[in-house]
Amino acid sequence: MTDAASRPGPKPTRRVAVIGGGITGLAAAQRLVASGENIEVVILEASRRLGGIIRTEVAHGFLMELGPDSFITNKPAAIQLCEEIGFSKQLIPTDSRYRRSLVLRNGKPMPIPDGFMLMVPAKPSAILMTPILSLAGKLRLLSEALIFRRPNDDDESLGSFVRRRFGQQALERLVQPLVGGIYTADPELLSLKATMPRFLEMERSHGSVIRATLAEQKQDRNRSSKRVSNDESSGSGARYGLFATAAGGLSDLVAAIEQALRKSGRVAVHLGTVVTSVERTSDDDQQSPGRPPWVVCSRDQQPMDFDSVIVTLPTYAAANILQRAVSAELLTSLNAIKYASSAIVVSGHQVSDFNHPMDAFGLVVPAIEQRKVLAVSFSSRKFPGRAPDGQILLRTFVGGAMQPELLANDSDTIQGFVNAELRSIFGMKAEPMFSEVISYNNAMPQYHVGHLDRVATIESLLKQHAGLHLAGSAYHGVGIPDSIASGQAAADRVATAMAVLRDER
Repeated sequence: MTDAASRPGPKPTRRVAVIGGGITGLAAAQRLVASGENIEVVILEASRRLGGIIRTEVAHGFLMELGPDSFITNKPAAIQLCEEIGFSKQLIPTDSRYRRSLVLRNGKPMPIPDGFMLMVPAKPSAILMTPILSLAGKLRLLSEALIFRRPNDDDESLGSFVRRRFGQQALERLVQPLVGGIYTADPELLSLKATMPRFLEMERSHGSVIRATLAEQKQDRNRSSKRVSNDESSGSGARYGLFATAAGGLSDLVAAIEQALRKSGRVAVHLGTVVTSVERTSDDDQQSPGRPPWVVCSRDQQPMDFDSVIVTLPTYAAANILQRAVSAELLTSLNAIKYASSAIVVSGHQVSDFNHPMDAFGLVVPAIEQRKVLAVSFSSRKFPGRAPDGQILLRTFVGGAMQPELLANDSDTIQGFVNAELRSIFGMKAEPMFSEVISYNNAMPQYHVGHLDRVATIESLLKQHAGLHLAGSAYHGVGIPDSIASGQAAADRVATAMAVLRDER
């Protein structure tokens, strides 16, 4: 007969603070709730809404995304989270009718060569036919198959890699604008290892990106036709066949996660709560023995004690609230990750107000074109239900790491030069039906060369602070799936540490 004293007692309740209510923090909270540990989660969000930069608005008959408008599906975290909360049926793919991209060439929109994905020329014949490159530029790009692989494994900028393997013209006319549309970054500073390691692996494994692509195509021919039609060979520019969004906008996904968290009964959400510091409680606290090790202080609220803290803020904001809790070296490492600012101009138009047919997902603009816009996304061409019949919703991007000075202008000025660019590029004949400027200051982390080493240093130093965890887009990827995976990984570390502590007792 088992002695009752030897039976495991109930799991003690552990309190976890999640600082930041964006998609990373929400994913962390959801994973904590599902962990099986007896955890009480408190989300502390400075604004009056959850979701961070994810924000959908409906106005003038348009469904407008004011932040990201979709996510890539070949990284599983976002799809899996949707499945967990019963949201999968709300997801829709891109509209295959318009699945291509344009690039500006001497002021004119031109189709990106069919099958060209970021820097992979899946269809060499399309490269030979494109007017975007000169004959010399085409031959230099296709000669990549003959270029020797680099002998060492040092980190390299994306600009250096593309120039070395494909030539300057391919970098300036194709890769730079496509990458700029994703990272709003300078390719001469962007780490290849941290952003697009796949291409580095192609060079390592096959000695050439083109040879690796041909080998993959041979494998694809042995797979189902359905797999091929939905894979990277469909369309041009970004891998549009791999993108999805919520039919009613990404804010619906945020709302679904929030509903699941509230339904659990184990998550408290504090909106409008500006965290001012995260600190360690005294190790020799005689008045409160057994007190949780972390205290979170915020404006207008009493300090709160927690067993663990997950900080999902940008690194500079994380460093600001952790000044009294961590080493100077860790603070320096966090501040070493730089950020870029950008603005999105969301505007509604009659399709007939353009001389261009607007028959693509969007346009990217090379820096050498010396324009005042980075890219224009044709939102209602990418996804259905975004604009009334006969109308089109545009999202025009301004600023980024290469044109930060443009963001010093006020909204009216930004709208003015965006409209001028739309007139020049697409032959816009009438003013927009409406236009709104959304600014994101210091919002996009820049994965400069050496980024992975910086992150490794941060993660190593963080081990000195048991119970403190960092997550977000600054570390291992900037997209929605990356942010979700980062939050989930932090939650897993919390749950694992709590299980170990419980077992030791």
